[in-house]
Amino acid sequence: MNAVLWGPMNVGTPELLALCGHFMLLSLLAVGGAITTAPDMQRFIVGDKHWLSDAQFTASVALAQAAPGPNVLFVAVIGWNVGGLAGVAATMFGSLLPSTTLALAATRWGAARKEARGVRAFTGGMAPLTIGLLLATGWVLTEPARHHPGTTVLVVATVALMLRTKISPMWPIAAGAVAGVFGFAG
Repeated sequence: MNAVLWGPMNVGTPELLALCGHFMLLSLLAVGGAITTAPDMQRFIVGDKHWLSDAQFTASVALAQAAPGPNVLFVAVIGWNVGGLAGVAATMFGSLLPSTTLALAATRWGAARKEARGVRAFTGGMAPLTIGLLLATGWVLTEPARHHPGTTVLVVATVALMLRTKISPMWPIAAGAVAGVFGFAG
């Protein structure tokens, strides 16, 4: 098969099944979107399996997040970098099937009971959980550049700005890009 068409083939069928299974489990924890499970994806793919380096993992996420389209595209890029087209299938199937099935069932159940105290408490409690998962994701994605003091300042300033204002996230992203161009961030 053509390596350009099929991509890297770093793993075989047993590894692809493990990859799919792990992403299926993460899919059920992806409160706030697939990006909130990036820290565990990084732990599994980089730390445990050594299929990608920290820099490759971060570049995969950054590339997909910079591209237009759904947030979950980073899962496909990670799958491609691990196992080519078969890796894309494993990660996307694993990420989408369980959460879609659960979301459909929970939405139907919750809509029928939307005024119940337990349903209201559950939905109110999900916001802090989502914020915590997003902060953990941000921390993992800054790993390759965290040693640089300029990057640390930018990350802290961005988090503070996002928590205290309603400014568009595009402004801190632009500031980070400018800082990187001029060598102020790693």
